[in-house]
Amino acid sequence: MIEAAGAIPYLELQAVEAWLGPRRVFEDLSLRLHRGEHTVVLGPNGSGKSSLVKLLSRELYPVVKPGSSLRIFGSETVNLWQLRGRIGLVSQDLNAAYVGRVPAEDVVLSGFFGSVGIGRSQVASTAQRERVVALMEQLGLADLAERPYGQLSEGQRRRLLLARALVHGPEVLVLDEPTNGLDLKARHQLLAILRDLARAGTTLLLVTHQIEAILPEIRRCVLLREGKVVGDGPSDALLQDAPLSALFATPLRVCEANGYRQVLPAA
Repeated sequence: MIEAAGAIPYLELQAVEAWLGPRRVFEDLSLRLHRGEHTVVLGPNGSGKSSLVKLLSRELYPVVKPGSSLRIFGSETVNLWQLRGRIGLVSQDLNAAYVGRVPAEDVVLSGFFGSVGIGRSQVASTAQRERVVALMEQLGLADLAERPYGQLSEGQRRRLLLARALVHGPEVLVLDEPTNGLDLKARHQLLAILRDLARAGTTLLLVTHQIEAILPEIRRCVLLREGKVVGDGPSDALLQDAPLSALFATPLRVCEANGYRQVLPAA
């Protein structure tokens, strides 16, 4: 459900230009995303999806120029600590950042500090530890608290990172390719958890190239290709044969069951 008219978007991009090293990923990107509106940003590899996530998480900054702006929750000036309390993030970069020996419980706990693991100077409160225990129980991870991160399956790791993203009870949950590398059981477990979060009121922003990862609750679809928005509208209209075939530059046929979609070669 979209916020009422006049509500402040949690992300507002206006004519944004951004570079990753020598490569320009966005030249004139404009987009608004609202709380209460579950959205998927869909596109092929190299389309700028992860760069969009980095703009939102403030890992990537746009070029400063007239007529261009980036606002998060209505402000161009962002306090990163406050931002972490309002936006949770699950990303492939974060998955790669954790070394194998970090205990599972510390992975979740580190979400309070915005760190990778827990350092000697970071002392968790009783309330924070209780929150971690509750989240790990909620996500079926309670028996893994002392297990090193490197000994966990991909599905367990992904749920741990989800628990880490939820420690502050964020308003918006950003999911960058959350089902990559998961087997069928792990994927379905994760999608079921995400559906529960969506129904409970957490706004989801799913960034993916996998059509089968798009939840039935996601009603808005943004199509991204080569750093440009080439489609933006209701999921029912855009997750169809013609728009997806054009987006991925290959003939596709969409099949739907129980609110989920799969794509098959059209030829």
